Amino acid sequence: MLAVGVLLPATLAAEELPLIQNVDAYECLSLNGEWNYIVDVQEEGYYDYRMNPMRGGFFANAKPQRPSDLIEYDFDKSPTMQIPGDWNTQDQRLFFYEGTVWFKKSFQAVPMQDYTTLLYFGAVNYDCHVWVNGKKAGHHIGGFTPFNYDISDLLKEGENVVIVKVDNKRHAEDVPTQIFDWWNYGGITRDVKLVKVTKTYLEDYNLQLLKGDVKAKTRQISFSAKLNKQEAGHKVAVFIPELKLKKTYLTDAEGKVQPTALNVPSKKLQLWSPEHPKRYQVELSLDNATYGDSIGFRTIETRDKQLLLNGQPIFLKGICLHEEKTNGGGRANSTEDAHTLLSWAKELGCNFVRLAHYPHNINMVREAERMGILVWSEIPCYWTISWRNPNTFENARQQLTDMISRDHNRANIIIWSIANETPHSKERDDFLSRLAKHARSLDSTRLISMAMEVTGASNYVNRLNDNMNEYVDVVSFNQYIGWYRDVNDAPKMKWEIPYNKPVIISEFGGGAKYGYHGAKNQRWTEEFQENLYIENLAMLDKIEGLAGTTPWILKDFRSPRRVLPGIQDFYNMKGLFSDKGEKKKAFYVVKQWYEGK
Repeated sequence: MLAVGVLLPATLAAEELPLIQNVDAYECLSLNGEWNYIVDVQEEGYYDYRMNPMRGGFFANAKPQRPSDLIEYDFDKSPTMQIPGDWNTQDQRLFFYEGTVWFKKSFQAVPMQDYTTLLYFGAVNYDCHVWVNGKKAGHHIGGFTPFNYDISDLLKEGENVVIVKVDNKRHAEDVPTQIFDWWNYGGITRDVKLVKVTKTYLEDYNLQLLKGDVKAKTRQISFSAKLNKQEAGHKVAVFIPELKLKKTYLTDAEGKVQPTALNVPSKKLQLWSPEHPKRYQVELSLDNATYGDSIGFRTIETRDKQLLLNGQPIFLKGICLHEEKTNGGGRANSTEDAHTLLSWAKELGCNFVRLAHYPHNINMVREAERMGILVWSEIPCYWTISWRNPNTFENARQQLTDMISRDHNRANIIIWSIANETPHSKERDDFLSRLAKHARSLDSTRLISMAMEVTGASNYVNRLNDNMNEYVDVVSFNQYIGWYRDVNDAPKMKWEIPYNKPVIISEFGGGAKYGYHGAKNQRWTEEFQENLYIENLAMLDKIEGLAGTTPWILKDFRSPRRVLPGIQDFYNMKGLFSDKGEKKKAFYVVKQWYEGK
């Protein structure tokens, strides 16, 4: 049971608020566990038979009051599903289902005068409407980023009910768009919790090590903070006990602590790196309330074609991975899921992962930070986005905002990626350049990139030519020589990349079924994949300015586009591991190559 804000007349509708930073630092009541659900193929719980939204849909959670009452649904008699989780792997009937499912959860609450209650969702895929006690809390679009509502005015003492309508149908104007090469897991796929905060709370804060001379005697950490209200005169303090660093500030009229520098003796400061993923316990306080976080300090920058971590060149030994459990388990969401996948990456020799093709859950990011793994984080501007649609741009812009808002204090994230394999056009360039500028306005301390692509060669010369080169810090591109094109021609290939920036090969590889053996020119065998990697890695070694690679992909993953019976069976088979964690022969090729880097 959670004590909540006092019940007021419900004259104001709940609204989606800016995302609260480090939500787990607050007193929370988890709403994870069993939720009742109703599959609603024709959305009769929301629309009438003329397709007009109803005043009394399933969100009303109505019960018959008289024997003659006609109510054709009952959440309490409906089956249950574990949340967080996807419906595809929890109900066999819904394995391929794309549409609407309703979810219902009851919880207890006790009103308190001096607090606000937020309803926080880690992610819901894709289009989500939320009601509390029959009243609308809000509507969210986007399947991979968190959101929260102030529901204080919607709560009552005793039993409360939250009902969520989830729709994962695909549309051309969505982000991602109508086609994409991963499983469209539907449902409430990440944690749900009630968060108790003071009426005025610390909505956001930022701690970043500023770039500077690595040999200087003193380094500077930038600190800033923002309240949820524009109120001056509140005391905000930051305390890092291990560094014996403590400063107190007063908020200005905008409710902010403007960026200020904290001086730290260099000899006392241990920098975060893959070899030494040092994090400091940080205490932040607002007036009489104190919150904790664990934050690492490092710098990331470029110098010509080099990547510099903490002022020193680094080669990113990476791998791509999807947010999917092993053994056909569906959408990954827990720390245990993250640890399993990241441990496989470490076994490969990785110091870097590309989290494809959308922001992954916070457990993945924090576990990678703990394990010393650098991260590329991406929004799903994937393939054929509706570049001319202003609503599509706002959707992408909001997902980018939410990704950066949640994770800007995580030391291991070094790259914000704005797109993957997008066809060239003036409209695309305008759309993506605005996203790049927006990302840089939110966070100037990290690098911007995107996965471009090279799909052809003239006389075995591959030339990257993309107008987005001027907006990114790192030139990254996907290439599938040996798989989708130019089989056996990798040794003949040359590369021309006419930009004085570091280069990451963000995807390359090919498919193989674990345990299927044959000649190295026989598709789908481990030997074919092994030879492809041998030839590709030799080819990539010749690229000037190569600063890292993220082969596609860590493990085989589900995709409805992969239908070949007996080989794919709705799996993309390009993993270096099978879905069960079995190592294919190509795994050892990449591992050995990374050992030499």
